Amino acid sequence: MKTTFTSLPRLALAVLAGALSLSASVANADGNHKKAHAPISTETHSFGQEGDPKRVTRTINVDMHDNMRYTPSDIKVKQGDTIKFVVHNKGKAMHEMVLGSKDELKAHGEAMKKNPGMEHDDPYMTHVKPGGKEVMVWKFTKPGEFSFGCLAPGHFEAGMIGKITVAAK
Repeated sequence: MKTTFTSLPRLALAVLAGALSLSASVANADGNHKKAHAPISTETHSFGQEGDPKRVTRTINVDMHDNMRYTPSDIKVKQGDTIKFVVHNKGKAMHEMVLGSKDELKAHGEAMKKNPGMEHDDPYMTHVKPGGKEVMVWKFTKPGEFSFGCLAPGHFEAGMIGKITVAAK
């Protein structure tokens, strides 16, 4: 291919576009893996389903700390509530907030130990880099007691778990 002076700007733009695309995908590797424009999932779980950000009924800030604790660690909501969790990582280690039953969290934690490179983009979990903040929107459709935890190696076992109580309508 013969490169002329007039083709250099196009070549530079192509290289720049490729570099920006690569840096965006690398940046996403440390943060929330949820696709920015993915449709809201209709998949249901024992603890609810992905919530519509346009129908949030309450916002709850959750802080994660390197002492392997959440603040607050005990959350109360009502059946039907769509909660916007604003999750802040106040520590220096990567932390996450994963919703589920205690048994589901334990099983997922074991699977992560066997496959440490697992990637996630499920709507009931968010990964937050040190000093970062992510948002997760969840609709609690069934009453009961559910959990949230950090499944980074050793964190759940060290007590990084919280409780969500969903009161019946």
